[in-house]
Amino acid sequence: MDAPLLLDLFDPAFRADPYPSYRNLRETAPLWRSPFGQWVVSSHADVTALLRDPRLGHKMPDGTAGAMSFDQSYANEPIARALFQSMLLSDPPVHPRLRGLVSKAFTARRMEALRPRIAAIADELIDAVIERLNDGGEIDVLADFAHKLPVTVICDMLGIPASDRARFLDETSVRGRILDPVPLTRAELDEANADFAGLESYFSDLFAYRRAHPEDDLTSALLTAHEADDKLSDAELVANIFLLFGAGHETTANLITNSVLTLARNPAEQARLIADPALLPTAVEELLRYDSPVQLTGRTVQQPIELHGQTLQLGEEIITVLGAANRDPAAYVGDPEILDIARPGVRVVSFGGGIHHCLGAQLARIEGEISLGRLHARLPKLNVINPHTPEWKPTITLRGVVSLPARLGA
Repeated sequence: MDAPLLLDLFDPAFRADPYPSYRNLRETAPLWRSPFGQWVVSSHADVTALLRDPRLGHKMPDGTAGAMSFDQSYANEPIARALFQSMLLSDPPVHPRLRGLVSKAFTARRMEALRPRIAAIADELIDAVIERLNDGGEIDVLADFAHKLPVTVICDMLGIPASDRARFLDETSVRGRILDPVPLTRAELDEANADFAGLESYFSDLFAYRRAHPEDDLTSALLTAHEADDKLSDAELVANIFLLFGAGHETTANLITNSVLTLARNPAEQARLIADPALLPTAVEELLRYDSPVQLTGRTVQQPIELHGQTLQLGEEIITVLGAANRDPAAYVGDPEILDIARPGVRVVSFGGGIHHCLGAQLARIEGEISLGRLHARLPKLNVINPHTPEWKPTITLRGVVSLPARLGA
């Protein structure tokens, strides 16, 4: 008899609110075999342990595609080949080499030094819409603010000239889908491949220019970086910059937008945060926990492991449901289904764990803090229109809305 369908990834009701399904999954099936064949875990303890388990990785021992897709031919697509050359889907010994070179631009000191610039970008974006709002008009929090801020920050970091940035500010619908545990359609793959080809062409030209005219930016640093005489190839450079633009900016945009939406749905907590901006760091942690911009991540079994009485075999896939782990009552003080912006001891898994813990986690937190702080300081009466009925993006791994209309109110 087939296992009950505890997660229907295609159900619009699930995309609108996956958390009741997650609760049922945690309580009734701590290790569940999905209809697609993956093992699914949802408790905070299991998720955190598996993300750190060296017996799991992203590829098969022979280097072929693993947890990214059910269809092995998917790995032959240009977009997939690029992702497998990035830190995101690399295993040791390649992964530490790539991360070691790229991480030099993401030190704690460098990230903290970006605070004034991020605040200036936030204010510039608010300046661009404040007259419209004061005249009674609407804005889209995602398109007008949350998307543009992290893209502008990463463009600054990479040294992309201001004249070239318009192409990066145009949001695409496929980048987030490439990370889903459901294969893309042929049309989506074609769009994703075309998107990547355009970026590859642009950055090849930028690499040539920065080799001749280096500046104090991440692109120039990566072009000259080396450890033990080991440099990044152009293909690895493009793949990792594509990762920074794709998964990186969209997750932060979703963090900001989801946070604005969540606070609109919890007006008492929003008023509490506006009254006490010192709560911003803990509020961002709680907002990350409550409605994570990254809902799940996958791994491939590279050595058999025992889990909940089952032996997970070589090559089998495991999906760790981060969104479910973040609401596990065994891991938190108080009811995890309730938003509490001063909740103590929050241990989010929204940034993954182990060697693949998100390199940009500190930057995302800083961008979240500053974004909410500037919006509340300058637009304390900004009201989300219809906060309980937004349209959610058709993505599973990354969670965010298509748009978030808002206007000034009482």
